[in-house]
Amino acid sequence: MTDRLAELSAAGVAVWLDDISRARLSGGGLDALRREKHVVGVTSNPTIFAKALADSDDYADQLRDLALRKVSVEEAARMITTYDVRWACDVMRPAYDASTGIDGRVSIEVDPRLAFATDRTVAEARQLWWLVDRPNLYIKIPATEAGLPAITATLARGISVNVTLIFALERYEQVMDAFLTGMEQARANGHDLATIGSVASFFVSRVDTEVDKRLDKIGSPAAQALHGKAAIANARLAYQRYEQVFTTERWQALADAGARPQRPLWASTSTKNPAYRDVMYVEDLIAPGVVNTMPEATIHAFADHGEMPGDTITGYYAEAQKVLDDLAGLGIDYDDVVATLEREGVEKFEQSWLELLQSVERQLGGAA
Repeated sequence: MTDRLAELSAAGVAVWLDDISRARLSGGGLDALRREKHVVGVTSNPTIFAKALADSDDYADQLRDLALRKVSVEEAARMITTYDVRWACDVMRPAYDASTGIDGRVSIEVDPRLAFATDRTVAEARQLWWLVDRPNLYIKIPATEAGLPAITATLARGISVNVTLIFALERYEQVMDAFLTGMEQARANGHDLATIGSVASFFVSRVDTEVDKRLDKIGSPAAQALHGKAAIANARLAYQRYEQVFTTERWQALADAGARPQRPLWASTSTKNPAYRDVMYVEDLIAPGVVNTMPEATIHAFADHGEMPGDTITGYYAEAQKVLDDLAGLGIDYDDVVATLEREGVEKFEQSWLELLQSVERQLGGAA
């Protein structure tokens, strides 16, 4: 049988799982995905944790202990989430060791309510780094304007960072600059650059969801023809910028000091429109040196019927730019689309974090 995920990995795409739960850890499901499905990393977010806590009794013992100790709801939430992430880091450690620290990473997000507070984000990142205490951890920091200096400051302290909620090409360029500056400061601070990792999470399917909604309002044949094209075009142009930045003399000086590139990570890669092929955001975003973090259903779908046409990014830059130009010609305001998505992304994660806290509060009350 064809091992499509092995072929995807061989093409330079690191397969990561966009999910975490105590049940997945205790039942061996995550380890099985690592051993059998070439999964070499894990991402988490407040939405994932809120769902895990709501769907499982696996947290009952820890909740009981936390209730007896009368810890605050916020501390309880952090104890629960860091426990899961620490465990996942240990499960993924073989992938970390096998890749000399490139893969095998597990991400945990700073409190999304801090997305517009730089100093508090850095303090939270440091606290999470201490709490989890694993070398293969990533701290997720949103790519808001306030998040950019926090990314630099966190990297400068030798802490690995997953930059999340990137939608705009211009913002992605700012993220890469924040990475380079942080690594330059880390070098000046005496850190071993080879131990500091980073990915830049560029969101995919949400772009189509927002743009398609606007195309529907236009309703013309030209608008209909552009359905489902914006997200892949946007991501391909992001990779073009990645290639440009990581061939500069500035980057080469860091590489000579042991640094590894900040890889583009394709996030939000499950299709939201049932009319679209369920693995389109995997098949159409294949190139060396990227990460694709997928829900388990997408991983299994690609293993079952994914196609490997080769590099589907680097030869398509002109085509991708034409898609964005055609959208602009129809009156689709790119800057407004990406600004809307960033604002809604932060709001959704804030809401999920509040739902997580409410769930913890209820369960602490029931466990007391």
